[in-house]
Amino acid sequence: MIYVTGERLHPHHIRAAVFDTRWRGLDPGQVHDYLNRVADELDRLHRELTTANTEAERIRQALRQWQSRHTGWRHTDPGSPNSRWAR
Repeated sequence: MIYVTGERLHPHHIRAAVFDTRWRGLDPGQVHDYLNRVADELDRLHRELTTANTEAERIRQALRQWQSRHTGWRHTDPGSPNSRWAR
């Protein structure tokens, strides 16, 4: 067979794929099985990318909110003369 079951599909696997030949060309069953596996892997990667992009956007929004809440705030030593806190 052209791949080890359970192994993640990588670009070099696709490039190095070799199918058994038959009287009229490649074994259609092997080709379809392989193409289905490629499609499944690309589908999985697409879902992971969508999830990662959603998480990145959530983090960006949280950072923007944090920055807007803390705009103008400066951390100063409580004992310094410029401190916001009364002594």
